[in-house]
Amino acid sequence: MSKTILVIENDEHVTEVITLILQEQGFEVIALKSELGIISSIIDLQPAAILLDIISVSETGTELCRLINTTKSISNIPVIVLSTHPRAHQMKEICADDVVLKPFDIDELMAAVDRQLVG
Repeated sequence: MSKTILVIENDEHVTEVITLILQEQGFEVIALKSELGIISSIIDLQPAAILLDIISVSETGTELCRLINTTKSISNIPVIVLSTHPRAHQMKEICADDVVLKPFDIDELMAAVDRQLVG
């Protein structure tokens, strides 16, 4: 049985690319847009990892990421942040288990997924 990766990304084209990459590597992919009620969807899905697009390193920009980390039933799910923000690596201090800068290299994306699924 393949592991499920949840992709939370508002850009449809980026979602399509990530989905193809992950499916080629044998993962099941579920893609959602960041929206109201997404925490309950994450709780129901219980993915192996979450790829989360974050635009800015700010209180509102990292809100969903922090909420995932503080919700007991999903806090153990690794969150890999995808971002174009120049200070994106600071998100590891705030809420992310890993950070991949956009535009991303396929090998870099897969290395981050593999690092988080080892544990």
